[in-house]
Amino acid sequence: MKDKALINTIKSEIESTKKKISDLQQLTQPIAPSDSIGRVSRMDAINNKSVNENALRQAQQKLNNLQRVLDNIGSPDFGICIKCKKEIPLGRILIRPQSLLCVNCAQ
Repeated sequence: MKDKALINTIKSEIESTKKKISDLQQLTQPIAPSDSIGRVSRMDAINNKSVNENALRQAQQKLNNLQRVLDNIGSPDFGICIKCKKEIPLGRILIRPQSLLCVNCAQ
């Protein structure tokens, strides 16, 4: 039963992360030089694009981690910190299913 709730949580997080990636991809489209916006507005748009590109990279990494966690449910390595090899508490897995490290190793 615990695994089913965890699987549903992870799948839900995967779907919301995919939506976020889609939204960020729209925000990181190049700004056409022919767009008639002012110099300051263009600089703001370029800065925002850079921030959104970083958020996109983080969302893609999160999606990869969530997929890895979903693939590992039921395996002997599931819920084991990749650094210290100790068990990751179930509460951490439910709150941050993409976490591959326990709280101590993540600091």
